Amino acid sequence: MRNTPTEPEKRLWRHLSNSQLGGFKFRRQTVIGTYICDFSCSQNGLIVEVDGDTHDADADMLRDQMLMRMGFFVLRFSNSDVMGNMDGVLETILSRANALPERRYTPTPTPPLEGRGF
Repeated sequence: MRNTPTEPEKRLWRHLSNSQLGGFKFRRQTVIGTYICDFSCSQNGLIVEVDGDTHDADADMLRDQMLMRMGFFVLRFSNSDVMGNMDGVLETILSRANALPERRYTPTPTPPLEGRGF
């Protein structure tokens, strides 16, 4: 999936990669629990999904509820939204990303230099 993203996913990733959108760091094709999410921001728990015409709305709703129970917030956009209204999509993502509280995320600390041959 990561090696063959859809065209809408590629286009959206061009705007989300390298912390371009409001300084928020997004990752693509992130595994969360038993799900693979199109894009996620661990800083605030935002998940962005890009859905094609074949998505099952009922299954997506159950998936979103499970992700919400795990502390995530899911935004969904259709392929046509991404392809035809990128500015609106980005504005919605940035607005939600700014509104969500920062999660308690602590990266693995760098070990002290002593004991590493220095």
